[in-house]
Amino acid sequence: MTKAQWFLLLGSLLLLRGVSTTALMRLPVTSAILYLGVGLMLGPAGLGLFSFDPLEEAPLLETLTEVAVLVSLFSAGVKMPVPCTLARWRAPLLLATVSMGVSVGLVAAVGHLLLGLPLGAAVLLGAIIAPTDPVLATDVQLRHPGDTDSTRFMLTSEAGMNDGTAFPFVMLGMGLLGLHELGDHGLRWVAVDLLWATAGGVLIGVLGGAGMARLGWWLRREPRSHELLDDFLGLGLIAVVYGVSVMLHAWGFLAVFFAAVALRQTELRLASRMVGGAACSTPADRPAPDSQEADRLASQEPDPDTAPTVSHGALIFKEHLERLSELTLILLLGGTLAASNWTWPAVGLALFVFLVARPVSVLVGLAGSGMSWRSRWMAGWFGVRGIGSLYYLVYAIVHGLPRPLAEQVMQYTLVVVVLSILLHGTSVKPLISRFWRSGR
Repeated sequence: MTKAQWFLLLGSLLLLRGVSTTALMRLPVTSAILYLGVGLMLGPAGLGLFSFDPLEEAPLLETLTEVAVLVSLFSAGVKMPVPCTLARWRAPLLLATVSMGVSVGLVAAVGHLLLGLPLGAAVLLGAIIAPTDPVLATDVQLRHPGDTDSTRFMLTSEAGMNDGTAFPFVMLGMGLLGLHELGDHGLRWVAVDLLWATAGGVLIGVLGGAGMARLGWWLRREPRSHELLDDFLGLGLIAVVYGVSVMLHAWGFLAVFFAAVALRQTELRLASRMVGGAACSTPADRPAPDSQEADRLASQEPDPDTAPTVSHGALIFKEHLERLSELTLILLLGGTLAASNWTWPAVGLALFVFLVARPVSVLVGLAGSGMSWRSRWMAGWFGVRGIGSLYYLVYAIVHGLPRPLAEQVMQYTLVVVVLSILLHGTSVKPLISRFWRSGR
């Protein structure tokens, strides 16, 4: 396709998506399925009007997927409800650590013992397809910053964290293939890639997010009363904490997610103090707040009109970027698949991931967590694979994964992601509707 034809295609899809929002909301499938359908129809599996080779275009695809995941992680982080307590975060932490490890191990075992991959490539494959995706799983994630649903929170925060907690396993797989230094008996991997990179990413993110929140709050308060460009501040925060993390060999995905969490949490605490202080100084003859205002104060959600925040102002713009990234990347995904990619081993691996590895890893991770069985089964099914898996795939390719292994791992990954879009995209709306209608 020529450049002009690409502009025409993307422009037409954007216009169609823009004018059909209401109709798409009523469909029993997600918008990702429609994008994928267009890509498959126009790609090598259909009319053959365009094709996209991840091996040849790996540097470009790495950048595109990296940006998409970063924007999505920020959007997920600023939706985290207040307060941030260990009791509330216990379940998603278990999913992002224990369940992640179990899932990687199960996929690696199948890859090595049944698919004949070298151990390092099998571990790498497990790390690539184990994390759930923050970009394509929006239908089962928190819908807005005031959404306090426990199951949505668990799935959103898991997707926010496990794109970072999967990185140590990616490096382990590459190390076993001789593409990364693990150190004697794996000590460097444990000390640097596992402990420091994880803790460092969280620390950098929390410091960056909290610092931005206090700076924005200070600039907006009287007597300064500065006008701020929240979109730029949000993008700047993403870029700075990610850049610092990469320079210090910490996991940047974790840093961006926790920067967004800290930004929102800090802003809401500052706003609640202001609201609380104003309430204390309210004259006795002032009318009591109505029920909506009382609910807002109880949840510590400030009114954006009276207490503007960087996180609230940047969220809408980030969600638009997220939708644009989803459309572009899923369209390209459709252009990568040919009929030859659909082999029984690839389809069998995908079904194993959805029907065995994900449910088993969730049940193991949430054992004793106190979560209801219905929430556990929902989490076990809705482990959406997507853009994050594509990023890890091209990351490994860019960093030296040999072409024969890259072709095998790419085939398995693409089939898993496409089947995830199809299976989860057709089941999410009916199951979510029934789940929330029947109660949790």
